[in-house]
Amino acid sequence: MDIVTLRDYCISKKGATESFPFGDDTLVFKADGKIFALVNLDGDLSINLKCDPALAIDLRERYSSVTPGYHMNKKHWNTVLLDGSVPDKEVLSWIDHSYDLISGRR
Repeated sequence: MDIVTLRDYCISKKGATESFPFGDDTLVFKADGKIFALVNLDGDLSINLKCDPALAIDLRERYSSVTPGYHMNKKHWNTVLLDGSVPDKEVLSWIDHSYDLISGRR
């Protein structure tokens, strides 16, 4: 997945905004003032996504490119290295899950 596809998908979410509150290398997506995705733009492309704790553990066990959230609450956040090892469709579903968690649509 490339940054254009990732950005377009995140910003298409209802009420989504984008900003750089942590510096030029971290693109942050929020809805209702709550973060649902943080994209690392410096080095290898990766995204931090909020995740149900049980699912977070499952995803980490299934994919080597999914690790506990970098600089985040590791119980509720995963970092996904977007190196092509996870199908784009799967990553997009995880973005949906993160968005749903912060917007109360679970």
